[in-house]
Amino acid sequence: MKLKTLNRSSLLLSLAAVGLCLSFSAQAGAQKEEQLSASVRAMLHRAVSDQAAPKLAFASQQEAQAWLDEMSRRLEKRMPDANYRFDFLSTVHYEATRAGLDPHMVLGLIEVESRFKKYAVSKAGARGYMQVMPFWTKAIGTRDQNLFHLRTNLRYGCTILRHYLDIEKGNLYRALGRYNGSLGKSKYPNLVKSAWQKHWQSPFSTPRQEG
Repeated sequence: MKLKTLNRSSLLLSLAAVGLCLSFSAQAGAQKEEQLSASVRAMLHRAVSDQAAPKLAFASQQEAQAWLDEMSRRLEKRMPDANYRFDFLSTVHYEATRAGLDPHMVLGLIEVESRFKKYAVSKAGARGYMQVMPFWTKAIGTRDQNLFHLRTNLRYGCTILRHYLDIEKGNLYRALGRYNGSLGKSKYPNLVKSAWQKHWQSPFSTPRQEG
């Protein structure tokens, strides 16, 4: 289904320019609350504030439209409302790119964490699409921030995963373990990798050549 409105066109231009209910019991672990140094706390606080994405995400508006059309098609059964689906995908791409993460990997993580349920809540109390623990708003944000809000949840989730990736010196496997609260165990990273590869590969990926 082609996505067409003035608001959507504006968001597409922005993506090209920036490098862009019921409670649900999620099948997720939980990030572990750890002592943060003052410098790390300040860095993460800046990261969850409203700043521009650091680099271009798409070469053109046409490429942005093609990405959104394809990802919207894949997500349609899980998220039937086309307008909300567009906003969700635009926000995922923006926040992942802003944090230096692959948006397709983030979609795989969301599938595993919450099955794309906005109001998902885990047994440990993690909330929303990316299953963010409430202690993070006290640690690096403000207590009145709503982790069920789309942009807030994705901003925190991507910032936290970027933090763990930095701690683990770029090792995504270990960073995902930290994110889920299961560091050193293979189940969760493998689930994210599987969802990413099966459902959320980039439509612009170059097919692998047979040698």
